[in-house]
Amino acid sequence: MKCQWKSTGAIQLQELYEKYGESKGLRILAFPSNQFGSQEPGSNEDIKKFAEGYNVTFDMFSKINVNGADAHPLWYDLQRVLKGSLWNAIKWNFSKFLINKDGTPVKRFAPNQEPKSIEKDLEKLW
Repeated sequence: MKCQWKSTGAIQLQELYEKYGESKGLRILAFPSNQFGSQEPGSNEDIKKFAEGYNVTFDMFSKINVNGADAHPLWYDLQRVLKGSLWNAIKWNFSKFLINKDGTPVKRFAPNQEPKSIEKDLEKLW
């Protein structure tokens, strides 16, 4: 099994979680998906074990579909509320959504935007 979870993204998300998780209540929710070039072919246990190799302690959920007719309702709603560039579908793993404490989606970030680049937007929420 070969997980392709981006190590830089995982590390930066963990750094944000360590910096703001306890002090500001930041929650990071990771939802693996195998809909992008079959990058997550393993079981949920395999994916979790791989993430633990990067010392990930934020919430890791079961693998889901984020696009198409069987997309998880959360992702369907996020795409509807925060439109994407060119089309609304999730384009690749590591697409990120910032949601405020009230549960309102605030901003969408492209998969190629490093997690540390969203820190200034996080700070605006506090």
